[in-house]
Amino acid sequence: MERYDLVIIGAGPSGYAAAMRAVDLKKKTLLIEKNVLGGAGITNGALSSKTLWELSRDMLAFRKNLDRYHLEPPKAVWEEIQLEVQNAVKERVHLLSSHLTELQNNSKYSPYINFIEGEACIVSDHIVEIETQQERLAVETDYIIIATGSRPRYLPNIPVDEEHILTSDGIELMDGFPKSMVIVGAGVIGCEYATIFSGFGQTKVYLIDKGDSILPFEDPDVVSVIEKNLEMQGVHIHRNSSLSHIERKNGKVSYTLNFLDGHQESFEVDKALVSVGRVPNYENLWEDAVRVKMGQRGVEDDDTKTSVRNIFAVGDITADINLVNVGELEGRYAVEKIFGNPRKKLVYENISTIMFLNPEVAGVGYNEKAAQEKGLNYKVVTTDYSTIARAVAKRNTQGFIKLLVTDDEEMKILGMRVVGEQASAAIQAVALLISMNKGIEELAECVHPHPSITEGIQESVRALLGKSILKSGLLKNKVNCYCYDCHKKERMTI
Repeated sequence: MERYDLVIIGAGPSGYAAAMRAVDLKKKTLLIEKNVLGGAGITNGALSSKTLWELSRDMLAFRKNLDRYHLEPPKAVWEEIQLEVQNAVKERVHLLSSHLTELQNNSKYSPYINFIEGEACIVSDHIVEIETQQERLAVETDYIIIATGSRPRYLPNIPVDEEHILTSDGIELMDGFPKSMVIVGAGVIGCEYATIFSGFGQTKVYLIDKGDSILPFEDPDVVSVIEKNLEMQGVHIHRNSSLSHIERKNGKVSYTLNFLDGHQESFEVDKALVSVGRVPNYENLWEDAVRVKMGQRGVEDDDTKTSVRNIFAVGDITADINLVNVGELEGRYAVEKIFGNPRKKLVYENISTIMFLNPEVAGVGYNEKAAQEKGLNYKVVTTDYSTIARAVAKRNTQGFIKLLVTDDEEMKILGMRVVGEQASAAIQAVALLISMNKGIEELAECVHPHPSITEGIQESVRALLGKSILKSGLLKNKVNCYCYDCHKKERMTI
């Protein structure tokens, strides 16, 4: 029986990252994957859906530009869109596969990495069995990292068939743009797909929202921009509604909603997309004798360590944040925790996120809702995109920057949201300062390229410090500073 220092089950973003960190530390590592290298983060998750979003965004911009010149835009062809997404996935899988092959063929790295395609089962704390197409074998290991990811959540009252009633797994199996689609779930993924299909301009999209606004975890000013744009693109939001019944009927999808005011309505569409979260992949992953403790949302872990001393869990299998960048971070951290002392503790406060909407929304740290739930006093500045030269040059000034800092002399950064063009490029400096527990002085004196969106961040910081070019409150809704007192629950203009 071959022996390893570490066996990693799952070669998605977190498992692959863990394996590469183990190679860095010269630990003999076995990486196991039963499906496609790269996991759902590539094949039917982040990469594929974001490729769809990019293509949809291009199409929307193209239509708007042609409309400006009173020209009739062409229609996107689903088969061509589908092929482009498939090519993006193939490129990424090929990159990871080629890299793994090169590692195994390179004498510098080959002693430390092995890859097996097969289904793994942990039969004891130190023994893993693998069933491949050719054989069943067992290996011995000092440590195990579980990184088996997640899949779309099914609800018992929704008959998903991946043909008419779909999850994200079935989107790319469609044979054309549906004329109409209902999306069940108004969280990030549901709103992203509403953005995508409305952006292509060939699908009437309905979005079911159990509350009175989408994205319930976000601040109202962020939600307002996204809702306005979705509705301008023809999306109908079923607010304050719950799904009572849904079924495939005569080649269509029929669904019935109960509304908070007591009335009920029925609708018919071509397709339904169910977007109600994801569940961890853990079935048949370990024998009963292996006491890995499960919680309601996944494997229970403490700083990536499970209830079994030598078994760790990372990525979507855990109850932590289900994002590719978080999974990769956890994978590397777990390896460092196993074989040494990580230089920094694993923290989630400075994790950068992007919501691929219209416009895109990037965030790091707390928003106002989270800060208020924590009972924090804070200062806020909001800077409208219309004050940023780069946004003006792009002829797209919809959006704003919102920066939260502590309400004291230090003004340490609590969080930031950027809504608008190139939002994701604007937050990295702030994420770094949050991780360093720093204040905002450093940002105020940086020299930014001109014109750039990041100049808006600099002006936001200067406004909080009382030395901005555009003074707070003088131009309506352009630059505004205020503070929030958590005890009085009051907002006061600075």
